[in-house]
Amino acid sequence: MLHNMKMLLFIWFLIFSYTARISTSLDTLAVGESIKDGETLVSSNGIIEVGFFSSQNSTQRLRYLGIWYRNVSPLTVVWVANNEKPLQDKSGVLRLNEKGILLLLNDVNSTIWSSKISSLEENSTQIAQLLDSGNFVVKNRRETDQDRCLWQSFDYPGDTLMSGMKLGWDLETGLERYISSWKSVDNPAKGEITTRVDLRGYPQVIMFNGSSHIIFRSGPWNGQSLAGSPGSNSALSQIFVFNEKEVYYEYQILDSSIFSVLKLMPYGPAQNLFWTSQSRNRQVLPTSADECQIYAFCGANSVCSIDGNNHPNCECMKGYVPKFSEEWNLAFWSNGCIRTKELSYTDGFLKYTLVKVPDTSSSWFSKKLNLEECQNICLRNGSCVAYANIDIRNGGSGCLIWFNNLMDVRKFSKWGQDLYVRVSPSELGVARKFCCSICNTKPRKEDLDLTTIDLSVLVKATDNFSSSNKLGEGGFGPVYKGTMVDGQEIAVKRLSKKSGQGLQEFKNEVALIAKLQHRNLVKLLGCCTQGGETMLIYEYMPNKSLDYFIFDEIERMSLDWTKRFNIISGIAWGLLYLHRDSRLRIVHRDLKASNILLDANLDPKISDFGLARTFFGDQVEANTNRVAGTYGYMPPEYADRGHFSMKSDVFSYGVIVLEIVSGKKNTKFSDPEYYHNLLGYAWRLWSEERALELLDESLRQQCTPSEVIRCVQVGLLCVQQRPEDRPDISSVVLMLNGEKLLPKPNVPGFYIENNVKPELDSSSTDHNLFSTNGISITVLVAR
Repeated sequence: MLHNMKMLLFIWFLIFSYTARISTSLDTLAVGESIKDGETLVSSNGIIEVGFFSSQNSTQRLRYLGIWYRNVSPLTVVWVANNEKPLQDKSGVLRLNEKGILLLLNDVNSTIWSSKISSLEENSTQIAQLLDSGNFVVKNRRETDQDRCLWQSFDYPGDTLMSGMKLGWDLETGLERYISSWKSVDNPAKGEITTRVDLRGYPQVIMFNGSSHIIFRSGPWNGQSLAGSPGSNSALSQIFVFNEKEVYYEYQILDSSIFSVLKLMPYGPAQNLFWTSQSRNRQVLPTSADECQIYAFCGANSVCSIDGNNHPNCECMKGYVPKFSEEWNLAFWSNGCIRTKELSYTDGFLKYTLVKVPDTSSSWFSKKLNLEECQNICLRNGSCVAYANIDIRNGGSGCLIWFNNLMDVRKFSKWGQDLYVRVSPSELGVARKFCCSICNTKPRKEDLDLTTIDLSVLVKATDNFSSSNKLGEGGFGPVYKGTMVDGQEIAVKRLSKKSGQGLQEFKNEVALIAKLQHRNLVKLLGCCTQGGETMLIYEYMPNKSLDYFIFDEIERMSLDWTKRFNIISGIAWGLLYLHRDSRLRIVHRDLKASNILLDANLDPKISDFGLARTFFGDQVEANTNRVAGTYGYMPPEYADRGHFSMKSDVFSYGVIVLEIVSGKKNTKFSDPEYYHNLLGYAWRLWSEERALELLDESLRQQCTPSEVIRCVQVGLLCVQQRPEDRPDISSVVLMLNGEKLLPKPNVPGFYIENNVKPELDSSSTDHNLFSTNGISITVLVAR
């Protein structure tokens, strides 16, 4: 009897030990296994626990499936599965089914939450495992590589960023990993505060309140840190990865006895929580808070700094003045500063040191260019206001360029980086001198092969180049309207002595266009090289250029769909002549809306051949070390590597097509929902079978839908990321005028960039940035 009792007690002990092990120490669930409310999984080293909990201060005692740090006071929940759909009682069960899907079930066996599908076939070797990192994964039992798991909680963060968790984008799948606050301290449903990697322009880490209101900007990665929080910490390392497959930020804690997480709070700043394996009492890390951390605290085109008493001070950048001086003098700075003089090709640059670089959502970038090349590109662009290196290590590398306003710049006492802001020569305190070794030489008439016109004739025709006859100004110089003695109207393009272009571009344009004759190319009538002047004389285009119409709220009404389709077709015919039918095979290299002129009948004519290049024989591509052209129209391979071909012009043409259809400018448009530029927005609408929504609203009632859809598809085919995927222009002409099914376009170049850009070039290794540095984890969020 005693023996039987001992045996029974031994069996009870085994059952109790086994049951206790399931609920308190096992870190895995196999297919068909489950835990119920009151039971937990614990990671192998006893650091992390997954199970059911209730919010500590909630009176409703709703139940959630979550992950928390074990034996840490107070309770530190880092992930919640059913945050939007709590259980009403303790009936919850977590189970791994036969297809490797985690299911959260209630008392009537209804699914409250489930993980994403990890396998299409039943597989008994799959397990769910809780790792010491806090990552809850579903994987094949023998798989050791975390990156090859079938599903992981780290892909769907809550309000907490943890060591080893990626913050950013998987560009191949479109998965975005971002953290969002709880709705309140007692309600883990998604709140208004989010921290994410913003893909507009050059990627940067931003904290939002709601969908678009920025409250803090950690900024872009500069090779050492996120620009908004420079510094170093030997206990931590930070990683930023940016390539064609993914863009993400990650931090790693180097000391395994230290634990630190970033938690977004429903109201107020984020918190850095900290504890050690010896002391399980959680602390909030002290941080230095100041008003310069508030996004754009000083408004546009200004610099925010903190004085010795921790008070903010705002100062307009050189060349700018307060927008409202009376408010500014009373320390109401939010309206910022405005430029005192228009941008000019005579400008220079003033260096600001130890700063947080401006908001990069309105930027363009290339890793290949050095700082000098970056300056040259900026100076030649009429909208560029500043530039800087992308990576500040080892003397600096890469090129980052800003357009329009400079937002959220602050001065640090140490760390930071250099920013070069565009200013006029008078603001630099010196007069800028121009010198060119070929400026004193004149092209020979036999070199030009073109009729020369006497200077006195042009002076009379333009009323001595009167400002009232000025049509506009570009990189070459001003253009004037003139009327010859016989009544013929002409356009005189006058090389400015301050021009960023020179005699070489002049001779190049003459040599090319003088030999070209086509109804969709502007006609060059003659030239003049007298009295120190260098001028080209063209036929006059009474309707100016395409951009004057399609980007103007009033003038765009003049272009109905029939006219727009005629312009789209005419440009294609002009390019076909350049690429195939002319005596020379010519790559334009600067095709854009402002270089498409419109005659009296609104027929398009391609102009401005100063940057064009001739291909000979079987040549189909070339390279240049001097990238020149216009941001927003350059294809990725040219902007990044100086590689151009006839497919470069096809890309630029595709941008123009989408601009004509939509009435929106690629470099200024931003998809309000996904932060894409015009190409990305068009791609999204096409992918969702909503291509007609791209059409300019003024044309919605009087278009031919099939033609609109065909033009959108042709435009997307032309702006595909890889040159070899783009059609040649002869195929484009057939596509526009045929009825056959067109091929499906692939992802466009600069797809995840913002308007400004900015563009993010996911096609080129030019932007592969990878570095690991020990820096403070406090860089991500506002204090």
